Amino acid sequence: MTAKARFFIRCGIAGALEKMLVLNCSIKLLTLEKMLKSHFPESLKAETDNLDHYTNAYAVFYKDFRAYQQLLEEHDVINWDQVFQIQGLQNEVCDVSNAVANSKQLGVKLTSFKAVQFSPHSALPDTNALKGSSPRLTYLNTADADLLNRTWSRGGNEQCLRYIVKLISCFPSVCVRDDKGNPVSWSLTDQFATMCHGYTLPEHRRKGYSQLVALTLARKLRSQGFPCQGNVLDDNTASISLLKNVRAEFLPCRFHRLILTPAAFSG
Repeated sequence: MTAKARFFIRCGIAGALEKMLVLNCSIKLLTLEKMLKSHFPESLKAETDNLDHYTNAYAVFYKDFRAYQQLLEEHDVINWDQVFQIQGLQNEVCDVSNAVANSKQLGVKLTSFKAVQFSPHSALPDTNALKGSSPRLTYLNTADADLLNRTWSRGGNEQCLRYIVKLISCFPSVCVRDDKGNPVSWSLTDQFATMCHGYTLPEHRRKGYSQLVALTLARKLRSQGFPCQGNVLDDNTASISLLKNVRAEFLPCRFHRLILTPAAFSG
């Protein structure tokens, strides 16, 4: 892979995927890079909604923060004319991104989380919470997207609704449904293989559903070769308690998400 590919990954989810593959072989990665280059610009699949920071997203990893800064300062790496997000687990992501964004007069909203991963030693899902034919453990479908949009702290808008539809269509999810088939507890996976939007409707809490959903999704991701990772806000005591109960590992680093907004959209 090129230096750009190693340090910075642009993630698009415009099309539905039948199966996700994890490529660890350098030869296969080089083959993929050649295939993508040969189909430019079609293979870029850039999003057309400049307000959609959910899909206009970049994940960052670097061994030398100066290489990351240089990459940000290069032309044609990032579309600075749209609202977008940068996320990563290294502290310099915040300082470097802020510095470059300020030089370009972009507003920056930073949110930091505890980073969490589910290890093979995490607790196993306990299905005792499910008795008889209802409630039942299953997965989300796109008809559930409106409910997820309304209940997500990051949601409540058209861009998020479209984003959730894509996540449900493309990536693993788990939910508990009541006797009418409505989801009452769920979690899904984002484009960076991160477990997200774990939520249980208030009237169905304290029944063990959240723990069941989280552990089931973690096992599903692990069985498909993906990391079992997530993040949680420091003041979300209920989720932190749940994660401790299932023996999830709190990482020493933090997960950072920066949403950058050009002056044209800041109003």
